[in-house]
Amino acid sequence: MGIRNFFKRSEESSSKSKVGYFLSEDAKDLLVSGYSRLSDSPEVLTAINQIADLVSNMTIQLMKNADKGDVRVKNDLSRLVDIKPNSYQTRKSFIFWIVKTMMLNGNAIVMPITKNGQVIELRPLPNNKIQIVSDTSDDFNYSIYYDSNNYQPTQLLHFVLNPKNDKPFEGTSYRVSLSDVTHNLKQASNTKRSFMASEYMPSLVVFIDSDADLDEEEREKFEEKYLKRKDKNKPLLLPEGLVNMQTVKPLTLEDLAIHESIKVDKQTVASILGIPPFVLGVGTYSKDEWNSFINTKIMSIAQIVQQTLNTLIVEDDMYFNFNPRSLYNYSLIEQVQAITALVKVNTLRRNEGRNWLGLPPDAEMDDLIVLENYLLQQDLSKQGKLSQNVNDEFNN
Repeated sequence: MGIRNFFKRSEESSSKSKVGYFLSEDAKDLLVSGYSRLSDSPEVLTAINQIADLVSNMTIQLMKNADKGDVRVKNDLSRLVDIKPNSYQTRKSFIFWIVKTMMLNGNAIVMPITKNGQVIELRPLPNNKIQIVSDTSDDFNYSIYYDSNNYQPTQLLHFVLNPKNDKPFEGTSYRVSLSDVTHNLKQASNTKRSFMASEYMPSLVVFIDSDADLDEEEREKFEEKYLKRKDKNKPLLLPEGLVNMQTVKPLTLEDLAIHESIKVDKQTVASILGIPPFVLGVGTYSKDEWNSFINTKIMSIAQIVQQTLNTLIVEDDMYFNFNPRSLYNYSLIEQVQAITALVKVNTLRRNEGRNWLGLPPDAEMDDLIVLENYLLQQDLSKQGKLSQNVNDEFNN
């Protein structure tokens, strides 16, 4: 039994070559290459941009532990992270870049620039110049190469998404999970574009009583003689039995079932990325689903960012924290009702409530107010109504 030569082409060639078709323009429109980047898929890019946009909308607060609850601290470090991380970016664009880079590549690297022991700038590093190399002798040690320079992880801010099983210090993107669905979406988009741009068959078919094959010139003569009139509004007058006309329903996208497949693929993308399907145009909007999306996916990504930023803090009792309150979908009436309820039980000042609504503070609304019924036990005797009732009972 001989060994088959896999490098030798088979001599059994097909009787009908397919080379001519695959070199045609129609084949170029329908065929899709095997590798598709996540950034090439409009659905995936829309979902990632939505997540990055929401995370970057939240303010980053520097908090400090206190005996009666954590308080917000405002200093040079908090201003650097929340307002101006570098000379070319705002906090919005800086956090947007971190989240988007993490979701597309699994890792985002930022270089802190220091001066006299103080961080003065946070510089994002392009992913195409980054190489993460693990130490073969120590599984828990690795280095980051950037522009031919070797950096230790403690020298940079390494934001990690979806840690690998064998290398927990290195993140992974959603490329493997979304490879098939992005390929299907690209194929459906190309098929739809090719279908809409191609020359469709006419909806009118004319059967001629003739046994001979008509060439193009004879067809045009027959059309000029029987199927055209000077006045287009007048009906056609044809000899009986010579011509038979029938209408044909053209093929539509519904017949190809492209809409259903795209809908399923969009739902798959939404499920993998953890976003509501209506963000990608599938299904109907739900306020509860949106608020759950903020509590789960958005805050999960925000935890990665804020915990990595904590390495910039020297003090042990401080930490960074995102404020997600502005992302929740609450109506103005619901916000006013919540503020009113907190003011009644002496939990919130009215000026703090005005801040929630985006209104400037009022000098006359900085005091705490409570109802008579919400007094301390030792202060019950100070209520006029109770004192009057006690005196009346004593006199009786």
